[in-house]
Parts: sequence; structure tokens; C-alpha cells
Amino acid sequence: MKTKYSIKSFRGKLTVALIVCILIPALLTLFIYNYLTRDAVKDQAVLNAQQTLQLVDGHVTGTLKNMLYILNFIQYDTGMNMTFQDFSLKSGDMSNPSYEEFRARQEVLIKLETITGAAETSAGEKSFVTVFLNNGTYFTNYWISDYDPTRLLKESWLNKVRSLKGIESYWVGESPTQFLQDKADSPYQLTVARSLSSQNGFIVVTILERQIGNYFKELAKSQGQEIILLDKDDRILSHADVSKIGEAFPYLKEQNSKSPEIVQIDHQNYLISKREFPMNGWKLVSLIPYSQAVGTINGIFENVFTLQVVSFILFFILLMVAIRAFTRPLVKLDKVATSIQQGNLHVRSAIRGEDEIGRLGKSFDQMLDHISDMIIEVTHTQARKRKAELDMLQAQINPHFLFNVLNSIRMKVLGRGDRESADMISSLSKLMRMTIQDKAYILLHDEVDIVMDYMKLMNMRQKEKVTLETYIDADVFLERVPRFFLQPIIENALIHGFNQQAGTITLEAQLDEGYIRISVRDNGQGMDPITLARLRSKLFALPVETALIEPDKKKGFSSIGLPNVNERMRMTFGEAYRMEVDSEEGVGTSVTLLIPKQEEVQEDV
Repeated sequence: MKTKYSIKSFRGKLTVALIVCILIPALLTLFIYNYLTRDAVKDQAVLNAQQTLQLVDGHVTGTLKNMLYILNFIQYDTGMNMTFQDFSLKSGDMSNPSYEEFRARQEVLIKLETITGAAETSAGEKSFVTVFLNNGTYFTNYWISDYDPTRLLKESWLNKVRSLKGIESYWVGESPTQFLQDKADSPYQLTVARSLSSQNGFIVVTILERQIGNYFKELAKSQGQEIILLDKDDRILSHADVSKIGEAFPYLKEQNSKSPEIVQIDHQNYLISKREFPMNGWKLVSLIPYSQAVGTINGIFENVFTLQVVSFILFFILLMVAIRAFTRPLVKLDKVATSIQQGNLHVRSAIRGEDEIGRLGKSFDQMLDHISDMIIEVTHTQARKRKAELDMLQAQINPHFLFNVLNSIRMKVLGRGDRESADMISSLSKLMRMTIQDKAYILLHDEVDIVMDYMKLMNMRQKEKVTLETYIDADVFLERVPRFFLQPIIENALIHGFNQQAGTITLEAQLDEGYIRISVRDNGQGMDPITLARLRSKLFALPVETALIEPDKKKGFSSIGLPNVNERMRMTFGEAYRMEVDSEEGVGTSVTLLIPKQEEVQEDV
């Protein structure tokens, strides 16, 4: 079952992974979205209701402040208060007032009309003002035929008003409308009263309930929002439905502590908001059916959700197309790899581009080209290595036999007193002893000793003596190097540089930034540019076929030549090794070897 339903291709695995990585977060998001949307919708509905209620609060607050403004104006107007004091000192019978009294009364009435007119302009309805003095004198801005102000003396709340001091006001709340002309249109009125500052009377300001109720009706029609004005005892003062005025509103006390924004009225949930007026403790309450409050917002969320689903489907289709386009080069690369696995090293992917896959295809093709070149290079390297080993074997010429014979000759010559000949034989013996060792590497100072013995032998056969000067740094003296790599260079200097002439060969060795720099310089005849170029070409660009077809003709003791040394060192140390040859005709020749410093030397190289 596992094999049957497993997905083997990278494209299939990538597709399944993307589907899982997209679907699971999408489904989880939708679930969380549906879970959290309810709270978000409710919060948004509450916010909308509070914003609407804030606008209503501004209107109602303005109306109530206008009533207080009238009270404050009358209470603190100096001219009016002087008139009230003058009239309070007279008897209550004002049927035959003097001209001054008549004029003073008219000034008060004009001010009352002015102040109530300003309030009417801002609020839209007239305010009814009554100033009643203790001696029975009164001032009104309305016709007494419409309402007899003396009836105020029978109100139960009058004693509370008389006990007030300063700017304290008593809000009567709702009461049946007493003004005959407005009673039919507004059955209820709202009243606020205050005692005069001189304690010689009281002021009463009354507005019709319709001034607030009509505004509530407009909101109910336009927004379906029920606005209620309550007193501090939660009794309805103003409502769009006049029949509910005076009823108790108990639902503020029945609010759920877990969800205080929602109340249930007649088995229906309502969204409730409340604002309280600091001036009198009255409350402004908003009621909206919950289904209506969240309906519009739910519609918006549903439209957004539908758009998200459609967008997800379109995105998924585009994603599948993109995956096929992006993975097509990988599929091709897989086919090329399969072909290479079967042995076809000539196939190439030909995938190119600026992205990672394009660079991968290019690198893959370059790797195949490099592998092919390496196979050819390894084949040629093995051939060159076998040739170099053969040259070394041919150079040994049975060293065990020669070493034993030379020792015997040296002892006889030394016994006859010919010490110079004995030293020559000793140097040759040392060279032969070195050839019979199996080690591929020796210490640098041993290699220098070999060269010095070699120079002794060669100076005995030279017409004129060549001097060897050595400058070896102490920190490279014990470095391990291949055997007999300096002797062919010294031999070339003797044979081609001096040609039986006297001169000096300088051998230097030192550390140079991770390399052992070995330099062999002579002051011989040097080379012309053409000869130098031919030598460099032979050293650094010698074809393998030429090396195999044209072997070195000089087969002396160690006449292997510079090309052989260069080839052997390059096979030993790799591309990090370098040989530099410089020469100037009549000045001399310099051969410099840069050997990478080895941490551990492999003896079987």
C-alpha cells in the first residue's frame, strides 16, 4: 500500500506539499475567521450604535443646555434682577401699574423673548419661561390664556425648588403638557426649575417633549434605531412612541454581565448602548435589533469571504501552472542524469538561465565536461608517470653491484695514499647509496649533500672548476622533498651553462608564504630568447604524445633533464607546484621551484 500510493517524482511531491501548505492554513484561517467574525461583527455593530448615539447625545445635550442657558441668563442678568427686586417690594396687585413699572415689565418681557428666541433658533422649538416672584408677580414669554402661571403654585415639586441655592436646578422630568395650543401635538413636556438668587421667587423653563421625540422618530425611520430618554430612575421621558412615555425601562438592570451590550426584549435580542448626562443624571439609551445591527456587516464579510474563495481557486490554478513551468528543467535534468548513469557521458542538459535552476544546469554540463577532461588527463598522467618511473629505473644501473665495487676500489686507492681519488670514489659511492634507497622523499639537507657530492665528481672531470654556493634557511633544512630533483638542474647548469668553463652556481632555499622557494642560478653563457622560449614550451606545454615519442636521449647517471623533473614534481604536488626559468644571454640562467609546504608527506607517491 505504501509503495502503491507513494509519490516518487519531485514535481508530485512539491505539488502535494504546496497543496497541504496552502489548504491547511486556508481551512484553519476560515475556521478562525468564522469563529472570530461573530465577535468582530458584534464589536463593529456596538461601535456603530455608539457613534450614532453620540450624535443623538449632541442634539439632546444641546437642548438641555439651552434650558440651563435660559436659567443662567435670567438669574445673573443685573437689569432683570433689579426689576425683580423692585417688583417684589410692591404689592401683588399690578392692575394699574405706573409708567415706570410698565416700562420695566416690558424690558423684562423683551429680554425673555430675546433669550428664548435665540434658544428657539438653535433648538428648533420654543421654550416656555415663567419667572414667579414671592408676592405673586410673574413674567412669561407666552399668553396666560394658553396657560395660567399661577397653577405652578400647586405643583408638588415647588417646595424642592424653593430650597435650592445658587445654580442648583431641579429637573421635573416628563409631565402632561399644560399649554393648550400644543397639547394635541405634544402630550408631554419637560421642565427644569431654579430658585432666584435673591430667594424672592423661582424660574421655570419648559420645553415640549416633541422637540426631542420627533428627532427620535426620524432616527427610527432612517436607521431603525430606537432611542429612549430616561430619568435617573430609568423611567421613560421621551420616546418615538408617545404611549411609552412614563413607563419604566427595567432592561438596564437586566443586562448580562458576560455580554452587557445585548438585552432580550419580548424574546428578541437587542443591541443596547447608553450615555448619561452629568447635569441631571438622565440617560440616553439606544436599542437596535441585533439581527439588523449585524446584517449589513455580515453582508460585507460574506462578500469578502466569497472573494477570498474565488481568489484562492484562481491562485491555486496559477500555482499549478507555475509549478509545472518551474519544474520542467528539473525533469529534464533528471532524464540527463539517468542517461549518464547508463554510461552515456556525451549527453548534456542544455539548461540555461539566470535563476538557480539555470545555473545548476550550466554547472551540471560543466561538471560533465570536466569529468570527461579528467578521465583523459588521468589516462595521460598514468602514461607520463610510467615513463618517468622507467627513466628512473634505467638510471639506477644495478646500484647494489656498483656500490660494492666502488667501496672496494676506494679502500685500495686510499691504501696507496691517493686521498683525492679516494674522496672522488667516496662521493660517487654516496650517490650510489642514495639510489638504492626505497624512500621517495628525503630531507632537503640530504638532497643538498647529494648535489655537493655530485659537484665534487663533476669538477674532477671539468677543465675548470665550478663553485657551488649554498644558502639554505634553517626553517626549511628539515623539509622533506623528492629525491634527485636538484641534480638534473645542476647538471644542466654545468653542461649547458658553463660548457667546461669556470663559474659559480648559487643554490638558495627559503620559506615564502606557504611555499618552499628553491632557486638555482648560474653565471654561465645563458640562452637567447628563442632557445628560452623553446625550453619553456617544452616544460609547460609539452604534449603527452611528444613526451612518449621523443624520450630524452641522454641516459647518463642522472641525466633526466628539466622536463622530467618538472613533470615528476607536478605529478607529486599537483597544480600548486610551479617552475620558473629565466635566462639572459651572456649573464646566466635561473631556475626557480615553488614547492607547496606539506604537513604530511605520503611516501608512496
